[in-house]
Amino acid sequence: MPVNLDANFWNQKYLNDDTPWSIRKASPPLTDYIDQLKDKSIKILIPGAGHAHEVNFLLEKGFKNITICDLSKIAISKLKNVVPKDSVKLVTGDFFDLKGQYDLILEQTFFCALDPSLRKNYINKTYELLNDGGKIAGVLFDRIFEQNGPPFGGTKEEYEKLFLGKFNIQKMEKCYNSIGPRHGYELFFICVR
Repeated sequence: MPVNLDANFWNQKYLNDDTPWSIRKASPPLTDYIDQLKDKSIKILIPGAGHAHEVNFLLEKGFKNITICDLSKIAISKLKNVVPKDSVKLVTGDFFDLKGQYDLILEQTFFCALDPSLRKNYINKTYELLNDGGKIAGVLFDRIFEQNGPPFGGTKEEYEKLFLGKFNIQKMEKCYNSIGPRHGYELFFICVR
């Protein structure tokens, strides 16, 4: 049975702390990637950020130009109590309505939370939001889930077809550093506009 993945749906998830996909910390594949970034002044967007565990890691590493976007006002409200004031731009709203230009979009659980019918729109929107030479990097599920999502899974072949229309795929391979329950089921990817 299809689920209406609107703001009310996500607000209830965060209000009830019903977020079983959260690993309660920054994802190791993302922290390892962030550790390799030298330019601390880049403009970073984290769409569908939810708990945004990666934000505090980014701040600890000296990044200061971070935007978080989430459809859920409850998620954003909770982040206001966790994220240092004036260090991160918090946006409550639909990713597809977002304006701006970014150097890096970090992907962690947002793509897999979208209905698969929106994946082409996601590719187009990330392309629009990135500066020339900008990157989208992060983690995608490399599996098909038995239950109806979210999360929604997929395959490397599917993702390659989607991204190749707009991006150069710099990397798309199995994560070597996934957490235990996700080992073998995640792809780390970097795509360049």
